Amino acid sequence: MAGGAMVSTDGGRGKGYPARMTLYVFLTCVVASSGGLIFGYDVGVSGGVTSMDSFLLTFFPSVYKKEKQDRSTGIYCKFDSQLLTAFTSSLYVAALLTSFIASLVTDFFGRKWSMFRGGMAFILGAGINATADNLFMLILGRFLLGVGVGYAIQSVPIYLSEIAPPRRRGMLNIMFQLMVTIGILIANIINYFTNKIEGAWGWRVSLAFACVPAAIIAVGSLVLPETPNSLIERGHTEEAEATLRLIRGVDDISLEFRDLVAANKRCKEIRDPWSVIMERKYRPQLAMAILIPFFQQLTGINIIMFYAPLIYKAVGFSGQTSLVSTVIIGTVNVVATLISIITVDKVGRRGLLLHGGVQMLISQLIVGTLIMLKFGSTGEATDISKAYASCVLFFICVYIAAFAWSWGPLGWLIPSEILSLEIRSVGQCIAVSVNMFFTFVIAQIFLTALCHMKYGLFFFFAGWVVVMTVFVALFLPETKNIPIEEMSLLWKEHWFWSRFIKDEENTETGNLGRPRGGYSRVQVAAKVFSRNRV
Repeated sequence: MAGGAMVSTDGGRGKGYPARMTLYVFLTCVVASSGGLIFGYDVGVSGGVTSMDSFLLTFFPSVYKKEKQDRSTGIYCKFDSQLLTAFTSSLYVAALLTSFIASLVTDFFGRKWSMFRGGMAFILGAGINATADNLFMLILGRFLLGVGVGYAIQSVPIYLSEIAPPRRRGMLNIMFQLMVTIGILIANIINYFTNKIEGAWGWRVSLAFACVPAAIIAVGSLVLPETPNSLIERGHTEEAEATLRLIRGVDDISLEFRDLVAANKRCKEIRDPWSVIMERKYRPQLAMAILIPFFQQLTGINIIMFYAPLIYKAVGFSGQTSLVSTVIIGTVNVVATLISIITVDKVGRRGLLLHGGVQMLISQLIVGTLIMLKFGSTGEATDISKAYASCVLFFICVYIAAFAWSWGPLGWLIPSEILSLEIRSVGQCIAVSVNMFFTFVIAQIFLTALCHMKYGLFFFFAGWVVVMTVFVALFLPETKNIPIEEMSLLWKEHWFWSRFIKDEENTETGNLGRPRGGYSRVQVAAKVFSRNRV
């Protein structure tokens, strides 16, 4: 039945959701996921320019002096500067604050217009950064970049989850993370070449190129269709039905459309979604919206991506060679994300997270041990060989690969797909806010923490990887192939989360608009999971 209709959960009384992915949906998701380019490009470019001498001399001369002239400072404290970390982390403060506004825009004006605003804000920020001649302009530009990122990461994952057919939702949603990794790789390549420009203005070119991915999402959003969920939510029912028929590529979309209308009807009965998401029955979704992005940041990934060139310079690579190393890990990042796209709807979310957790743990322990053995607690070493530096690079690549096919893409996918429509925008806002808050905190304190904790910082993050892997094993249900409006069934059958769902809610209409009376919870869940075998 590949490519045919999917099995229904209504006891065979109606046809299931269309399962095939049309070319139109694929191209739509490619354009929408380009919102990830602006996030990825910024992560890559900020780490690159902070390793350029001309950039440090212009805005952070004290850091440059410490790096070049202070021989008493070991590798752990060489780049410790609150101003330097403020340059990196100011973007995430702006994204955190913007996520609350973006949640309202996404609800009242639609997903695509939130993407458009994000692209325009990013263009403005990139222009200010490229022409900055003082630290105030630099931070102001970063703040506007953060506004753009806040709008993009609030709207794009929701858009992709709502537009995709259930059996391809994982693959299409991960395209957002793929674009993030491509953005990082492109930024690394541009940094490599702009660092060779004579005249101390290469960093301006790197920062100016941020306008390109921003223009792609801004212009692209103008031609994207709005999601049927958003159209129904804003009262455009006929347009929603026509759009659903277009993106599914079939005429009979009556079952899925009824489900969307029923879910929206429940949504409109809710006056304050912020208080609703705090209700006991939504405790599982709230927990995942908070803990998944929290754990994603506690993997330690951003310390590698933000400060990779600085880390490589510290362990023995020259400035230009350290930028080449970031291109290598950027390529690994993209390839591993492609593996996740291919496998996520086959292996499932849990399988990738568990495997990735074990691989990240092993590689982090090895990197921490290598740095401990070579630099000890003083941070000084006189005989740093290329073989040693290459070994550190190899295990960092192993770590990057594990993250890129597990917590990287799934940290965005899972929160966006497990939320019921009535709490979806608010829940995504919470997920984005948690993500940006801890990204900011880690980016702000990392260089200082490295100075004080030294090689122990890598063991610190390894310990958190153990915690999050155990959490996935015990508390995260498998969500592959489950229609987004039927996700609530998973919580009712989970050994732990079912205690938060009242017994009378098991036979209620729920999001589907179709009574489930006459079936036990196990039977209903079995019908949902039968999709895995269709």
